[in-house]
Amino acid sequence: MAKRVLVVEDNELNLKLFCDLLRAHDYLAEGVRDEREALTRARDFGPDLIVMDIQLPHISGFELIVQMKADDALKAIPIMAVTAYAGREDEERIRAAGADAYVSKPISLARFVDAVSSLLLEPDVGNQT
Repeated sequence: MAKRVLVVEDNELNLKLFCDLLRAHDYLAEGVRDEREALTRARDFGPDLIVMDIQLPHISGFELIVQMKADDALKAIPIMAVTAYAGREDEERIRAAGADAYVSKPISLARFVDAVSSLLLEPDVGNQT
């Protein structure tokens, strides 16, 4: 069964790129362009992973991560932050909020897919390194 990935990204081109890339790697991807709908969509979609842009117009991705990690229905879902913020302090702050991975923009397609794959590894796979 395909793993489900919710992508929260306000930029239409980035949203399409991420969803197309995920679908090309056999993930079931759903995009959320308006971050104000992200919590509800996450509860309804039941993703195995959330890809979260940090720079969003109404609610920051940072704040959404905090809200999701405080929500009993969502807190166990890994979150991968994707952001143009590239400073060490930014990464530490985002990880402290609850993000499980961090990929900076502009993204490397291979690094993006590798990060998604590593967050979605089944715990019972015998050949993990």
